[in-house]
Amino acid sequence: MATAQEPRAAIRYVAIGDSFTEGVGDEQPDGSVRGWADLVAQGLADATGAPVQYANLAIRGRLLAPIIAEQLVPAIALGPTLVSFNGGGNDMLRPGTDLAWIAAETEAALRRIQDAGAEPLLLAGANPTGGLPGGGRVRAKGDELARVAGGIAERLGIRYTNNWADADLAGRQYWSHDRLHLAPVGHHRVAANVLRTLGHAAPADWITEAAAVPAPSARDQLRYTREHVVPWVQRRLTGRSSGDGRSAKFGSWTWVEPRPAA
Repeated sequence: MATAQEPRAAIRYVAIGDSFTEGVGDEQPDGSVRGWADLVAQGLADATGAPVQYANLAIRGRLLAPIIAEQLVPAIALGPTLVSFNGGGNDMLRPGTDLAWIAAETEAALRRIQDAGAEPLLLAGANPTGGLPGGGRVRAKGDELARVAGGIAERLGIRYTNNWADADLAGRQYWSHDRLHLAPVGHHRVAANVLRTLGHAAPADWITEAAAVPAPSARDQLRYTREHVVPWVQRRLTGRSSGDGRSAKFGSWTWVEPRPAA
């Protein structure tokens, strides 16, 4: 947390959530991940022409309960002006999802952010179900949660980015090989959606559109099942998570400087 002696930016942005917010699928040459939240921080700096303080506490594989229990208090303790909140995507992939509980916990978390004096920004994740086994069941849950999230945002008077309703973003061309995480162009598109919600245009050099790709062949489907579905099922059966042992990539403030204007 910035002290009285440390400079504080006008925008102090904290992102909390799971792999969607961590940036999985937007891997960089050094093995790190970037993702839409990092891009939003840069987009805010570019749009305002001023440095932004940015932290990202999201960790892949997290269910909603651990997101709230592990990330919300540390996020508020940083003294942010803006907190983006997304969670429940991993809950939806499991049978017996309690949608009412997710809605109630989400609303309570958003109220805590408001009570701390920060602006909450609610996000619905992008819709991956077109490429997932049993995607129809998950899609029905996602449709309902996106609808309920809109009601929460209206009730609290907060801004809401409904990426689930972005029909183009559901196309295969925006998703990585595992079909569960966005590809770099998908992360850029989400970041552009978020910036639009916040009243800013996306930087002109971002690529947010992608040409459609053909449906996978039978061989592609077999490879996908072997490389992605089977390991995912094995983790569920053994109680493991892709985020086990991981910590936040930006657990404290990092400065994001505006880029020179083109």
